[in-house]
Amino acid sequence: MNETSQAKPIHIKSFTELEQFDQCVALEEAIWGYDPADMIPRRMFLLASRIGGQVLGAFSGDSPDAAPIGFAMALPGFHNGHSYLHSHMVGVLAEHRNRGIAHALKLAQREDALARGFDLMEWTFDPLEIKNAHLNIAKLGVIVRRYKHNFYGPSSSPLQGGLPTDRVYAEWWLRSRRVERALHGEPQPGESQPIEVIERVDVPSEIYAWKASDTQRSTAREVQARNAQALESAFARNLAVLGYQRNQRGDGQFLLGTWDEDHHY
Repeated sequence: MNETSQAKPIHIKSFTELEQFDQCVALEEAIWGYDPADMIPRRMFLLASRIGGQVLGAFSGDSPDAAPIGFAMALPGFHNGHSYLHSHMVGVLAEHRNRGIAHALKLAQREDALARGFDLMEWTFDPLEIKNAHLNIAKLGVIVRRYKHNFYGPSSSPLQGGLPTDRVYAEWWLRSRRVERALHGEPQPGESQPIEVIERVDVPSEIYAWKASDTQRSTAREVQARNAQALESAFARNLAVLGYQRNQRGDGQFLLGTWDEDHHY
């Protein structure tokens, strides 16, 4: 990516037309490399836009003819008497990452959700993905207190590395003090804001290389299984992920404690 493209402003807009949903499908294939059987078709994007969900596109620069470089898709959900939006997909082309585009898409999702009366968005993410976990927890202010083994079943995406599709649930309580602090750049638990960190769960930076290696994939599986046990045990004792740290090596660390806000469903 050259400096000129990096300097271009990012624009987010709602998608409502079939040709725009076709662009989402093309992005989906380019970003995750799914086999056709795992692809979300344009009809699902159409459905999301028609039943109260969200389909948003991200663009670099001001040209009205530019192709989108990222997208987000959410569906309406209902759980224990509580309505919310489930953000199923947020993706950015590899050559445009590290520009804050995913963050901008999440903020646009929040703005739209609040305007329509939602106070909660959820999504799942891979707890082995260090950069994504840091964005979700440290930058957006989500909390995590649920774990699901092999959520999607087998995945054809090379990014999964052949591992089970274990996921944790991000709860983004849009009006909470925690989220407001995060979005204003205030320190989160585990940074300079003191909290009682009761437990920590580590993710080594080598996890990406291990997942991609035929000879070391078993090591990645061992880390996944170890962390699954640690997180599930913590969640069963009413702990929640409240912070996330990265060190100079690139290792990640979940920080677990007791959440002091009464947001639940």
